[in-house]
Amino acid sequence: MSETDAPPFSATPSPSRCGFVAILGAPNAGKSTLLNRLVGAKLAAVSPKPQTTRFRVRGIVIRGASQIVFVDTPGIFSPRRLLDRAMVKAAWTGAQDADIALLLVDAKTGLTEEVRAIAERLKDTHRPLWLALNKIDLVEKPSLLPLAEALNAIAPFQETFMISATEGDGLERLLDRLADALPEGPWLFPEDDLSDLPDRLLAAEIVREQIYHQTREEVPYDTTVETEEWQEREDGSVAIRCAIVCAKEGQKGILIGKGGQRLKAIGSRARMELERELGRRVHLFLHVLVREGWDEEKARLRAMGLEP
Repeated sequence: MSETDAPPFSATPSPSRCGFVAILGAPNAGKSTLLNRLVGAKLAAVSPKPQTTRFRVRGIVIRGASQIVFVDTPGIFSPRRLLDRAMVKAAWTGAQDADIALLLVDAKTGLTEEVRAIAERLKDTHRPLWLALNKIDLVEKPSLLPLAEALNAIAPFQETFMISATEGDGLERLLDRLADALPEGPWLFPEDDLSDLPDRLLAAEIVREQIYHQTREEVPYDTTVETEEWQEREDGSVAIRCAIVCAKEGQKGILIGKGGQRLKAIGSRARMELERELGRRVHLFLHVLVREGWDEEKARLRAMGLEP
């Protein structure tokens, strides 16, 4: 069993199955959308912009006697800064550690050079490789088989699936096949766990997701979010204070907006999302800091769960 840092937990009688499935692919292939859909909860930030996911997020699905631990990895791209290199490293480490590496390909964009390079490198992971063509609801069906054949000619995929993470097409078959293919062994997490993502980190990710939705150009990529305070209140609500850290003074003004309107909008939408996910009232307080070069600070990247 890989990912040995996970806490041992046996909750089901033998024979049970448990294993890790790394979801890999180019940016914007739909990895985080797929994870959230499979788990049935918001675990990973999702936006139309590429490179939204920055670190590995684990989501847990129970299927019969099997516990499937999905690992959503950052999109694989050509890195420039230390943050980028750490993100790509996290993706490949996820593939090496997993019991099954699932390559997710955007069927609409097809076999790009980026996708080809990922498939070529996957041949050297020495892990069972599976392929899923995503966004099949957006393409003509006759184009899917040639794309699948071209990818299978590059790497030895044991299974191929046609899915739509947004619509849910093909996901039941994918889960059934994964449940049967995982190695026998005890479950590693309690039955009611959906993820090992701490609530403080979930709050930061939901705020960061709204930054991706509501700002443009380099602002979302030059920004990170830190949960500074988490206070449980007597009425059952929670007060959360988050710092939005950006790289340039000009970006601070964009994030705050005229009269503070953009920051209010980010906070309002993030608060509603958090209340849905946590199932209780949330008081969310945001402020913006400028910290030039934060994306080159090794200690900060480690705090985000990345290894520089």
